[in-house]
Amino acid sequence: MSTFKAPKGTYDLIPPYSAKYLAVRDAISAPLRKAGYGYIETPGFEDVNLFARGVGESTDIVTKEMFTLTTKGGTNLALRPEGTASVLRAALEASLHKQGNLPAKLWYSGSYYRYERPQKGRYRHFSQVGAEAIGSEDPALDAELIILADEAYRTLGLSNFRILLNSLGDKECRPVYREALQTFLGGLDLDEETVRRAEINPLRVLDDKRPEVQKQLVGAPVLRDYLCDACKAYHEEVRALITAAGVVFEDDEKLVRGLDYYTRTTFEFVHDGLGAQSAVGGGGRYDGLSEMIGGPALPSVGWALGVDRTVLALEAEGIELDIPATTTVFAVALGEVKPAVFGLVTQLRKAGVAADMSYGGKGLKGAMKDANRSGARFAIVAGERDLAEGVVQLKDMESGEQSPVPVAELVDTVRARLA
Repeated sequence: MSTFKAPKGTYDLIPPYSAKYLAVRDAISAPLRKAGYGYIETPGFEDVNLFARGVGESTDIVTKEMFTLTTKGGTNLALRPEGTASVLRAALEASLHKQGNLPAKLWYSGSYYRYERPQKGRYRHFSQVGAEAIGSEDPALDAELIILADEAYRTLGLSNFRILLNSLGDKECRPVYREALQTFLGGLDLDEETVRRAEINPLRVLDDKRPEVQKQLVGAPVLRDYLCDACKAYHEEVRALITAAGVVFEDDEKLVRGLDYYTRTTFEFVHDGLGAQSAVGGGGRYDGLSEMIGGPALPSVGWALGVDRTVLALEAEGIELDIPATTTVFAVALGEVKPAVFGLVTQLRKAGVAADMSYGGKGLKGAMKDANRSGARFAIVAGERDLAEGVVQLKDMESGEQSPVPVAELVDTVRARLA
């Protein structure tokens, strides 16, 4: 047994279980690719100030959960705790906003890191698929992203999830609400840290999950009562577009999510089968984030869906994904014919057929066990006599039928039977 283990709060993805994660990533990204979103990949670490400015210095992510390091040159870096700030930084650095054709529609997939107490559904290393539409203020984009996420989950077979929706207003109406909320919070019995948070960003207090805080928030001012006419109209159009698409959602006036950069539309996908960690993904509009990190005004909207949480949601609903076997043809070499059989396997692979073979000099019984475990549709068995006659034995692993096939016709025969 190895001396080393995966760090606390992390996990290894091992076949065949890892195939489920790949299938979830593909299912989430498929609707995005059909809707014009191009793939983007950013470094696993960034300047720590990118997240301090963008995510928000009052958030738990920045104050408690970031993994930080200092390089030998004295640069302060952080492992990325979320994807939006990194993607927007990359888009600005590449001047995508100057190339026309806005919004820049981007999707990404990767690992993210937060130092928090590990529990089921909450890890220090986790996987997300995300999407961002950068450079356009349009309710149709907000609706589009919500609809695409809904489509992805329903394609996977999920049904017991809910979409929560709210509007956080903008720079015109939120300050009025902020003042009213701060006045209300000032009359509560809060601990020092929460009081400090209320001074920096009082909306963060609404996101506090502690029962003793939530109990005191009963009767707190509701943001929707303070929305300006423009924000009200924007939010109603988002709601109308989602409804017209047949997507069901719930209005949640307390939804603020855990990041400071959100404006107007904010939403969350929750699954009731996951217990305390019920959020499987979410997002919203972040019209001011570009300016926060030193860029021009670029109204944008996006989301991130947790791959880990989605897998747990599938398990909670008892959904088994139809994941095809990684091997279609499994070859077994008997006697001193491995080089020739290896050549046939290579030919099949070049022809687009997923092929594998038995290694390590196993006998027929052990090699056929490998073939069964591989999930292959066909097995090729070849010995010295077979190859001397110019044939191999092709066995259908479902029916058990076996017949000789000329070596020169093997690729075409396998293709025809698969068709």
